[in-house]
Amino acid sequence: MMMGLLVVTVSHAQQKWTLRQCIEHALQNNISLQKTRLAKRSATEDLRQSQAALLPSLSASTNQSVGYRPWTNSGVAMVANGTVSTSVNKTYYNGSYGLNAQWTVWNGNRNRNQVKLNRLAEQQAELDSAYTANSIQEQIAQLYVQILYLNEAIGVNIQSLEASKMNEERGQQMVEIGKMSKADLAQLTAQRATDEYNLVNARSNLANYKLQLKQLLEITDADFDIEIPEASDEEALAEIPSLPSIYEAALNTRPEIENSRLSIRSSDIQLNIARAQGLPTISMTGGIGTSTNSLSNNGWGNQMKTNLDASIGASLSIPILDNRQTRTAINKAKLQQEQALLDLQDQQKKLYSTIEGYWLDAQTNQQKFRAALLNVDSEQQSYALLSEQFQLGLKNIVELMNGKTNLLNAQQNMLQSKYMTILDLQLLKFYQGEI
Repeated sequence: MMMGLLVVTVSHAQQKWTLRQCIEHALQNNISLQKTRLAKRSATEDLRQSQAALLPSLSASTNQSVGYRPWTNSGVAMVANGTVSTSVNKTYYNGSYGLNAQWTVWNGNRNRNQVKLNRLAEQQAELDSAYTANSIQEQIAQLYVQILYLNEAIGVNIQSLEASKMNEERGQQMVEIGKMSKADLAQLTAQRATDEYNLVNARSNLANYKLQLKQLLEITDADFDIEIPEASDEEALAEIPSLPSIYEAALNTRPEIENSRLSIRSSDIQLNIARAQGLPTISMTGGIGTSTNSLSNNGWGNQMKTNLDASIGASLSIPILDNRQTRTAINKAKLQQEQALLDLQDQQKKLYSTIEGYWLDAQTNQQKFRAALLNVDSEQQSYALLSEQFQLGLKNIVELMNGKTNLLNAQQNMLQSKYMTILDLQLLKFYQGEI
């Protein structure tokens, strides 16, 4: 799991979610992930059914019927007390009872290959679930880092707003003593309003990213918030692993690659099943049954015994002409083999492209961060000097505002490159299988 950022203690007054807690909660509650788990359970049931199909089947049957012969003249004669009486039964009752068994002894190993195919399908369903889990973890990490970045960016905006307010207050004082025009004061007021807008916009973006994170976690807590671990500059300046080493490790650990390999094995089994359609099928059958009739002079028990009938047999089915069904199935299975090979190559290409993208971003953002650190230090010194000179009336409003804008941009660029580098490094470790 992706847990490279620092984990800190959760507040008892109001829970603040760490990255670890976000991921663990999502893995248990995310609806998309739960659907993939249901698909895996369904594949397991298919496997169990195909395994049971290797065994004989047994069924019991019974048939009960009532018959009527309206023109029957003969019946049953009975002598009672020297008197002969004859009764004619036009309505009669039949009953039959049976047990039947059937077993496919051999059908070109189609049934056994179907078990293998369903076992692979179960493994692929589990890998689909693992891939979805990985995707959710990546999304959570990206949102989490964006929230951390915006949290610090808001702090920069607040500092910028406070500086703008101080400059505006100083400008008002200078207007009162005639050292600044109202036009220049209006520019300071506009700068303060711009900083207020930027602060509101940053807070809105922060709320939006928190909303997206809540949706992944499947929670509706209005007071949702995350822990803010300290992200040091050293994390962003850590060594970036080599691209080939990351890719080689990912080939052995990523579920989408293993899924594509299983698809190739699955296509091989499907080809064997297709070829088996042209082979003979040997089956065995067996049954035992009996029947009763109300017109018989024998009792029900005697009839059940005397009418008992048992049989056992074997059948051989040899396909001769099947309207090209077997040939078509074989050709389509071969096409599926080629498709599976191409899918594996495509997945490997996509994986390399994804890793290379993160690796290039990590290189670029780390270089930007190094430059941004120097730039922020330079702009801070420059702005401090401009502010002092502005207070003394040695610098005009335009120079002050330009200096403040340059400092704000440098700080924002530094924060963005810092957190983007940390995110890229965490994702590279994730694909490398280290977290």
